[in-house]
Amino acid sequence: MKLVFATNNPNKLSELQALVPQGIEILSLTDINCNDELPETNPTLEGNALQKAQYVYQSYGFNCFADDTGLEIEALGGAPGVYSARYAGEDCMAEDNMHKVLTKLENEDNRNAKFRTVIALIIKGEENLFEGECSGKITKTKSGVEGFGYDPIFIPEGHGITFAEMSKQVKGAISHRGKAVKQLVGFLHR
Repeated sequence: MKLVFATNNPNKLSELQALVPQGIEILSLTDINCNDELPETNPTLEGNALQKAQYVYQSYGFNCFADDTGLEIEALGGAPGVYSARYAGEDCMAEDNMHKVLTKLENEDNRNAKFRTVIALIIKGEENLFEGECSGKITKTKSGVEGFGYDPIFIPEGHGITFAEMSKQVKGAISHRGKAVKQLVGFLHR
């Protein structure tokens, strides 16, 4: 089975390819000659994931899936949430986003947070949603070099190290994206 992963993020693509079993080939947007900036104008993770998948399915005709992920921090009222990738501004980098979070939480004792990923799958026009969640805490300083995004400042519940200090395999087994992908794979193999 071939599926297009509607993302322009090479880190997400690599992480997801490591989570999917043999027999499911994940194609990138580059593989289908899609160089478009995918739309993400919805105020929810579910809406953004569906919007991206619909764009690829309708414009290119491939069975596909897209995801949207948000970091929801309790003390910040659920922010950055759907705006996680651009929390520090439209053209910001992950470093800028982490710096903004750490600055906002500087004098905060409540460091509870969770990552949420929603995957929207479209096969032959049929739409399905899968969601994964991972609770944890925001650190006071960055630690680790693996992963991407907020990984250096997020310690998942039940662990003593950040996502950025874990191997892809360990992170994939417990992460929000890993949980959503397991549901996706289970659905594809039914």
